[in-house]
Amino acid sequence: MYELIVLLILVVAIVLVTARWKISPFLALIGAAILAAFAYRIPLAEVAGTVTTAFGTTMGNIGLVILFGTMIGIILERSGAAISMADALIKVLGTRFPNLTLTIIGYIVSIPVFCDSGYVVLNSLRKAITLRTGVSALATSVALMTGLYATHTMVPPTPGPLAAAESIGIADNLGLIIALGLPVAAISALAGLFYASRFNKSQWTALPSEDENDLADLDYEQLRASFGKLPHPALAFLPILVPLVLICASSIAKLPSQPLGGGSLVEILSFLGTPVIALIFGLLSATPLLSGDRKLSDFNGQMHESVRTAAPILLITGAGAAFGAVLAASELTTILSDSLSGLGLGLAVPFLIAAALKSAQGSSTVSMVTTSALVAPMLGSLGLDSELGMVLSVLAVGAGAMVVSHANDSYFWVVSQLSRIPVITAYRTLSVATAIQGTAAFATVWILGAVLL
Repeated sequence: MYELIVLLILVVAIVLVTARWKISPFLALIGAAILAAFAYRIPLAEVAGTVTTAFGTTMGNIGLVILFGTMIGIILERSGAAISMADALIKVLGTRFPNLTLTIIGYIVSIPVFCDSGYVVLNSLRKAITLRTGVSALATSVALMTGLYATHTMVPPTPGPLAAAESIGIADNLGLIIALGLPVAAISALAGLFYASRFNKSQWTALPSEDENDLADLDYEQLRASFGKLPHPALAFLPILVPLVLICASSIAKLPSQPLGGGSLVEILSFLGTPVIALIFGLLSATPLLSGDRKLSDFNGQMHESVRTAAPILLITGAGAAFGAVLAASELTTILSDSLSGLGLGLAVPFLIAAALKSAQGSSTVSMVTTSALVAPMLGSLGLDSELGMVLSVLAVGAGAMVVSHANDSYFWVVSQLSRIPVITAYRTLSVATAIQGTAAFATVWILGAVLL
C-alpha cells in the first residue's frame, strides 16, 4: 500500500507543478524520479545510474528517430507538402470525417512502427488536416494517438506483441495472432475515435508556440495561398511512405517463417528497415520538396529549426523514461504482480498485471515483455494453455499494456508536446483515451474467449 500511495503522490505532484506552477516537465520528471528513488529506498549508489542509464538508453533508442522525424515534419510543413497531403486525403475521404481519416492512418502505420515514431512523422499531416477541416486540434490529436496506439500493442511485427508471443510460447503461430489482433485493435481504435469525437468543437488553450510561423496558428486558406503551387501529392507523401515501406519490408524479412529466405537480402532489408536508417532515407526523399522557388539553401535553416523543436521533446521523453526506470527498479512492480497473479480470473489476470505494470512504469513494451514472462507458467491453471488460449493471452496482455498512458510514458509526452496540449488537459484526455481503448480491447478479447475457448 505504501508503494501505491507514493506513486499516487508523485503523479499528482507532477501534474500540479507542471500545470499550476508552470515548471518544466523535464525538471518535474527528473525531480520525481529522484524523489521516487529515495521513497522506494533504492540504494544511494544506484540512484544516479538508474536515472542516467534510462535517460541515455531512451535517447539511444528513439532520440534520433524523433530528431529525424521532426526534420521531415518541418520540411513537410514549410514546403506546403503537408497541405498537399491533406487535400489529397480529403478528396478521397471527404471533409466530414477527419478524425476517422487520422485513426485509419494511425492504425495502419503503427503495425510495423513504434507509435512514438509514427506520431512524430504524421503530426504535420494531422495539423494540416485540422486546419483544412476546422475540427478541434484536440480531437485530431486524440484520434491519431489512439489509432497508432491500437495496433502498437496488438499486432505483430511490432516488438511488444512479438516478445509476448515468444514468452508465452505461441511465436510459431503469428498468423493467428495477427488474424485476431487486427479486429481487436480495430475495435480499440474505434473506441478511441468515438472518444476523440467528443472534442470536435472543443475550445481549449494550447501551449504557446515559440515559432511564430507555426502551422497551427495560421488560417488554412491563407496558409495554402502563401505556398503558391503546392508540391504534387506523390512527392508530398514520399517522405512518409519511404521509411514506412522500408520498416515494413524489414519486419517481413525478419519474421520467424523467413518468407524471404536468408542471406544478404535479409541483412540489407534489416539494415534499411532500422527506424533511424529508414527515416534518414525519408529525409533524403523530402529534399526535392525544397526545389524551385524553395531553394536548397533553406535546408540548413530548417534543420536548425528542427533541432530547436525536437530538443524539449527529447529531454522530456528521456526524463519520463528515467522516472519509469526508477519505478521499475522498486518493489512496486513486484507487489502489483504478486497481488494480481493469485486472483484466478482467467484472461483478466494477464490484462490486470499488464495494466498495473504499464501504469506503474510507463513502457507498453516493457509491460508486455514482463507480464508475458510472469503469466506463462500460470496458463495451465488459468485454462489458457491451448493454442487459442495462448493467442488470446497475448492479446489480453496487449490490451493491458494500453492502460494507462500518463507522465511516465514517453508516448504521453511525445503526443502532448507535439500537439501543444497542456499537462492537465493531457491527463483529462490522452490518459482517459488510453484507458477507454484498453478496456474496449480487453472486453473484445474476453468475448472472444467466452465464445472460442
